[in-house]
Amino acid sequence: MTAAKPLDGPEDRRRRKARRTRDALADAACDLILRQGTAATTVEAIAERADVTRRTFSRHFAGKEDAALDFVRRDGDRINELLRGRPADEPPLLAYRRAVHAWLADPEDPPMQLRPRLRRLLALVDSEPALFGAYQRIRVDAQEESIRIIADRLGTDSDRDVRPAAVVDAAAGVLVAALRVWARGGEANPGAADLAALVERAYDALTSEIATATAENTTKE
Repeated sequence: MTAAKPLDGPEDRRRRKARRTRDALADAACDLILRQGTAATTVEAIAERADVTRRTFSRHFAGKEDAALDFVRRDGDRINELLRGRPADEPPLLAYRRAVHAWLADPEDPPMQLRPRLRRLLALVDSEPALFGAYQRIRVDAQEESIRIIADRLGTDSDRDVRPAAVVDAAAGVLVAALRVWARGGEANPGAADLAALVERAYDALTSEIATATAENTTKE
């Protein structure tokens, strides 16, 4: 008789410990950068605040900006997870939009970007070159995974077929644009207060433009 697998084995405990350490470093990086800016924040200060060594920091992150923006990576992973689970017969653009909608609407695993301090950090991205560079790298990594998912859905090769990249660049671009307006808006821009509604309006604008362009091309033909 095969012994039952432990519900909480050493590997599970190691994984949870690593996750807690990573979260502590990300929290420390976010707090320090919001307080004193990117330039004045050092990796050593982040590690000290999280009560770990500099070497431990390097096992988790390439730099302080990556640590502060870890929430962006986690939300990108969540969107891709939801995209993989969309019905196979959904058109790719609609599948991506509905994955984003599910990400924003999930009460069990709400987007980390909804946390006030992370929203403030996101607002700094355009004004802090180092943060902007890290944000772009993280975003591109997430989109590359989205492209692979869409390519699998279409049964095609994304290196030869432009459709997966075109869909993801458009769909993710809409999300990035909505996030930028939302992050910058704050209390001074009540219209940007509801991220989910803002994202839906942004996707409606994209699909409306596509429909208009399609109608115009059909008329010309």
